[in-house]
Amino acid sequence: MCAACSAAVERAVGKIDGVESATVNLLAKLLTAEYDESKVNEEIICKAVEKAGFTATLQEEPKPAETQAKAEAQTKLPKAEEKFTPVKTRLAVSIPLLAVLMYIAMGHMVGLPLPHFLHGISNGVAFAFSQFLITLPILYVNRKFFFHGFAAIKRKAPNMDTLVAVGSGAAMVYGIFSIFMIGYGLGNERPDIAEKYVTNLYFESAAMILTLVTVGKFLEERSKNKTNSAVAKLIDLSPKTATVIRNGKEIKINTEEIVSGDLILIRPGEKIPVDGVIIQGASSVDQSALTGESIPIEKSEGDSVMSATVNLEGAFTMKATKVGKDTTLAKIIELVENAGASKAPAARLADKIAGVFVPIVMSISLITFIAWLIAGQSLEFALSCAICVLVISCPCALGLATPVAITVSTGKCASNGILIKSAEALETICKADTVILDKTGTVTTGKPAVTNIIATEMENGELLRLAAALEAKSEHLIAKAICEKYSGEPVKADNFTYISGKGVSAIIEGKKAIGGNARLMQDKGIDVSSLLPIAEELSSQGKTAVYFAVDGKAAGIIAVADEIKPSSIEAVKALIQRGKEVILLTGDNKNTAEVIGKQLGVTKVIAEVLPAQKAEQVEAEQNKNRKVIMVGDGINDSPALAKADVGIAIGGGTDIAIESADVVLMKNELTDVVKAITFSGKTLRNIKQNLFWAFFYNVIGIPVAAGILFLPLGITLSPMIGAAAMSLSSLFVVTNALRLYKMK
Repeated sequence: MCAACSAAVERAVGKIDGVESATVNLLAKLLTAEYDESKVNEEIICKAVEKAGFTATLQEEPKPAETQAKAEAQTKLPKAEEKFTPVKTRLAVSIPLLAVLMYIAMGHMVGLPLPHFLHGISNGVAFAFSQFLITLPILYVNRKFFFHGFAAIKRKAPNMDTLVAVGSGAAMVYGIFSIFMIGYGLGNERPDIAEKYVTNLYFESAAMILTLVTVGKFLEERSKNKTNSAVAKLIDLSPKTATVIRNGKEIKINTEEIVSGDLILIRPGEKIPVDGVIIQGASSVDQSALTGESIPIEKSEGDSVMSATVNLEGAFTMKATKVGKDTTLAKIIELVENAGASKAPAARLADKIAGVFVPIVMSISLITFIAWLIAGQSLEFALSCAICVLVISCPCALGLATPVAITVSTGKCASNGILIKSAEALETICKADTVILDKTGTVTTGKPAVTNIIATEMENGELLRLAAALEAKSEHLIAKAICEKYSGEPVKADNFTYISGKGVSAIIEGKKAIGGNARLMQDKGIDVSSLLPIAEELSSQGKTAVYFAVDGKAAGIIAVADEIKPSSIEAVKALIQRGKEVILLTGDNKNTAEVIGKQLGVTKVIAEVLPAQKAEQVEAEQNKNRKVIMVGDGINDSPALAKADVGIAIGGGTDIAIESADVVLMKNELTDVVKAITFSGKTLRNIKQNLFWAFFYNVIGIPVAAGILFLPLGITLSPMIGAAAMSLSSLFVVTNALRLYKMK
């Protein structure tokens, strides 16, 4: 229910031998524990949680056991409300009765009439006892505070319920004592005693504390539920049913029943239920729900499609490749939930304070009570200040400051195609001062394309036709780029020969054609001296020149390059404007890398590095006391992604790269790195605001409640005002976090 509860559970589980870490997400009521399976199991963890006074159930089936393996168990903390009166019923009972109670207790102060039998000192017992009877139902429906609060004291782990229970209980006990004193005064002809206690009953304070705290918790829960709406919306994206083709028949089944290999018919307007590959048909697909891309993507046979995306136009048949928890949507939901369950570094101070917060508050309350009695103030005044200290304190605000902001932010990022795996990564992104970019597939398209055709003995189109025929049987990326550039009728090539490391040769329409690098031309005795200056110029532009010759004579050059994505230049410019040092890191040759770097506006280029050396370059920057973001997409980037303070994987990259990264960009656009930094900065600022107000509220509120302003200014707070202020503080923190939904 509060940060003190979270701290109690973390302590109880954390001290089990074999448990390496235990973290509670107050917002999700979720415990995540990492432990050694040879020493601990889920049952031991659940029993420890129960011993701490809570209920724990396993959220999902445990992973297969491995000797001395670390395993992760998640135990969901069910709502403690279930065995007590539902919160809406509590409010339905409490609010009307409180209104009647306030009328009786204070109506006469503003001139409102009271029944004759409640009026005057002579009717003091009836006046007090009627308030007692009205307060009893309010205490009963809100009894959870007393059950949980006093049980927590017994376990030596007091929490927010303890503060409310002690505060409200003290007011109630004093009210009952007052009834006896009123009766004593009237029975012994001491109207002065009766009058003293008639005006200081505190039944309305006891009822008001319980009611206002319940109202605050109700509003807080409603606001907290909004923070989880991102996950709920993601879950709703998946269609409930799908049409599969089995034994030649179309049948409609639940999405959960789809198995890998099923053929699924997707009609126009339908959502795609699982990940798969189109095997027949074509269409345009709206992927905005997952990637944030506003423009539909054209899909045809052989193209992959993702779950929860929408088929806009034509019908197609797809083959399911990933189902259930393996789909893209399921992975996104898991990432968002895991990020919300993790803790950011900014939350650690709040956690430490929350662990000792309630005992400190109770001590301050007791000291306040004793100090005012020693100072000569009345028992009523001292009790009022002590109760106010208890009810104005709010460990909830401290506990909620970070998780609500993290949950809202990761959900917002996910809706923009930015998947953040942990709270620590979300907080660290904006603090990084160095951004290292992989070249191929990250700043460039990763797919070579023909940029120049320069023929010497024939038309450019004829050179491309012969080159496409020559390269048709080659698997090289450059060969594929040339073949994709040619759109005419295919030409047959005979006697195809692959010359390792140099090029290819074949007989085309009775002519001997060869294509490859300068060394191949030299080996074949072909004079390409007239083409060398052109090749050098193309090379200076970061392009690869392929020489072609027909019947022993140079025929021309076709240049191929991995072109820069249009968004990459914009992204690099934005990063530099934000004060980040941008480094281009690639295994490509130095000349090409420097050309790309110049086009990007990057001043530091590191080329011709091996995969292991990429990680070394990241470490070298970290050794300069710099926080490093590494952005990459390939298997060769995974060591560097894992080594960086924050690894960002382009979504179209390999599974290994994505697995190694802290952040995944679904859209393959480098501008989303800038957006991730922006979102991170706004989230961190929001967390700091929440923590500031949570600390500031308690630092100011507790002394004022204790009566520090009474002697100089005559200002005191009633327990009712304290209860209202406590509820508002939590509501303020949650509402402030909800503003992150409007991030841009």
